[in-house]
Amino acid sequence: MESLEAAIPQPPRTQQDALLALVPQFEHHLEGIARWWRDYSLDEAHGGFLGEVSVYNIPRVQADKGVVLNARILWFFSELGLHYRAAGKPDAEATALAQRAFDYFMQYFDDAEHGGAFWSLDYRGQMREAKKQTYAQAFCIYGFASFHRLTGNALALEKALQYFRRIEANCVDRDLGGYVEAVARDWSAVADYRLSEKDLNAPKTMNNHLHVLEAYTGLYRALPTEEVAAALRASIQWFCEYIGNLDNGHLRLFLEMDWRDISGGYSYGHDIEASWLLAEALEVLGDKAFAQRYTPLVHALGDSCLREGIGDRGQVLDHFDFHTRARHLDSEWWVQAEALVGFLNMWQTTGNGDYAHAFAAVWKYIKAFQVDHEDGEWLYHASLDHANKGDQRYKLGFWKGPYHNGRAMMEVIQRLQRTAHAAKNEQSHEETGHEILV
Repeated sequence: MESLEAAIPQPPRTQQDALLALVPQFEHHLEGIARWWRDYSLDEAHGGFLGEVSVYNIPRVQADKGVVLNARILWFFSELGLHYRAAGKPDAEATALAQRAFDYFMQYFDDAEHGGAFWSLDYRGQMREAKKQTYAQAFCIYGFASFHRLTGNALALEKALQYFRRIEANCVDRDLGGYVEAVARDWSAVADYRLSEKDLNAPKTMNNHLHVLEAYTGLYRALPTEEVAAALRASIQWFCEYIGNLDNGHLRLFLEMDWRDISGGYSYGHDIEASWLLAEALEVLGDKAFAQRYTPLVHALGDSCLREGIGDRGQVLDHFDFHTRARHLDSEWWVQAEALVGFLNMWQTTGNGDYAHAFAAVWKYIKAFQVDHEDGEWLYHASLDHANKGDQRYKLGFWKGPYHNGRAMMEVIQRLQRTAHAAKNEQSHEETGHEILV
């Protein structure tokens, strides 16, 4: 089904029926993503996973291996195994690939001397860059927690807790709150905080705080202790009070240590990603009063993306530049993936049909321009933006793994199925007059 209009006949069909009818498509695309990573990502010569694979699926065997990519691979195959298990499908292959990722990580990325993980390795597994980006340590926690939930592996949970305590001990600003962007290998202060060359050299960033919040949510699922709950609560509070701007529905991207905003624009992709990750964090924490306090930011972020960030084909645009006063029109794979989940979450939580239409429009765009129907997986940039496929960035690389689009497929499938289940129970309740306990 190519659009919501095409997917929804006139009454008595509903938006819910139409979106649920799309589930087989998402299942098909999830299988395609998983199959591509199984077939093209393994480093058979040096262990673990390759550092880079071209847009034409050609391995670049001597490419460096990044911790973010490897933590995301660990997370993806762990969650894929959990997803299949919950659906009653075989999970052995996903579990084996998650185990491969964990074993390689423990042997090569884990810093046995100082704790935490190295930033990058060469293709042989030798340490290349040892700095500790808080963002990267958070993704390690995210992967460890999911792997523990899949396998019960005690070392994975132990490592998740160790990395968590390292962040809390060495990366938290004790005076003003929040997390510093980066530290040295030994967790001492650094002068260059940047995650990548395109970033400002800011000591505090939206991206770091968002993914610490995300990782702590995952850790709390695996280990619901008071220690983790307190840290998750603090991460939510700092994010909402200092990063989120309730007045305009955008996120402050780069900040000084005292939280002064030095951003150069808005990121529509991060706005919509944060809207659902924040909602998830509040739900997992389970404090209703706390959730009521910060849910308005969830809605403000979704509203601003729908209002300001949509391109002429229904895609979510990358960002708005304060200097040029222009929207950046390119489409990157991760933005569209996060928009799927974000718009679906907004529709489910507000009932506003505009979000269902936005969800379907993004999905139509992804199928037309983001998915590589010839060589598999998704393109880094939409084919609409790069008519010459050879101009594309890698299919697998330092900043592109199976995490965004793989997660989006699993989230959408699970959310739509839960919505259908709840609706079925509600209908049964109305028909029988008896209370249904879900």
